[in-house]
Amino acid sequence: MSLWVEAVRATTADLPAVANLFQLYIHDFSEFWFDSAQGELGADGLYDLPGNLDTYWHDPDRAALLLKRDGRLIGFALLNGHAHSGKPADWNMGEFFIVRKHRRAGVGTAAAQAVFARFPGRWEAAVARRNIGALAFWRGLAHSHEDVEVLDLNTPNWNGPILRFTVRAGAMPSD
Repeated sequence: MSLWVEAVRATTADLPAVANLFQLYIHDFSEFWFDSAQGELGADGLYDLPGNLDTYWHDPDRAALLLKRDGRLIGFALLNGHAHSGKPADWNMGEFFIVRKHRRAGVGTAAAQAVFARFPGRWEAAVARRNIGALAFWRGLAHSHEDVEVLDLNTPNWNGPILRFTVRAGAMPSD
């Protein structure tokens, strides 16, 4: 298997696929919610999806992307302009998910870089404090770009590190 990964704009016809992947995403994330009501299964055996999921297809300040490896669906990315830091940002990585089979070996990094290539500008990635693996992943990605700023918030709206960085149009990340 190669590392050819692409980020493709999701159409409204792709919403069910993203909703299905979102079930896996919530399942993975639920381990960080052990002390809260979040992440509980409904009576139908499904997790509740966020009520604003469809806005990623209709709001011009949001984007839903399918992540594909060699043409096969491996995850999704949901982008928005909501900066947890309160500072200006062109894009925030709202949600990013790679199915377990395709994690490691650089696939997630290649997928994120494919997203960045499509959306240059000032970026922000907020990481839940308990998600140590994601923090290492996003730190590595941020530091492959310019103007890196690391913030740490503990507010009612966000609790965790926030990585801010600039992706230049046409720029290849440094190793």
